[in-house]
Amino acid sequence: MKQKKRYTPELREEAVKLVLAQGLTLEEAASRIAIPKGTLVGWVNAAKSGQTQKTAPGSRTVPELEAEVAKLRKELAQAKMERDIVKKAAAYFAQESLPNTRS
Repeated sequence: MKQKKRYTPELREEAVKLVLAQGLTLEEAASRIAIPKGTLVGWVNAAKSGQTQKTAPGSRTVPELEAEVAKLRKELAQAKMERDIVKKAAAYFAQESLPNTRS
């Protein structure tokens, strides 16, 4: 079974520029880059309609991921602080429960 060939976003942009900005025909641009004409037609049509590269379902943008990282870092800092408080409290009460260690 044939696997679908993947092209980099840079190659896609360059191919679309050849057609839209430099005025090459679809056939000329496809042969220069060595890609099927049908593939290039899809890229050019997507660029004309304002669509960017298709994103996979469930994929997120960089700002969304950065916001999540910031939120998770804040939660981690809170959890570490709570852990440290519990450690200190446990040490304090353990010391009080030992005989001859009260001040």
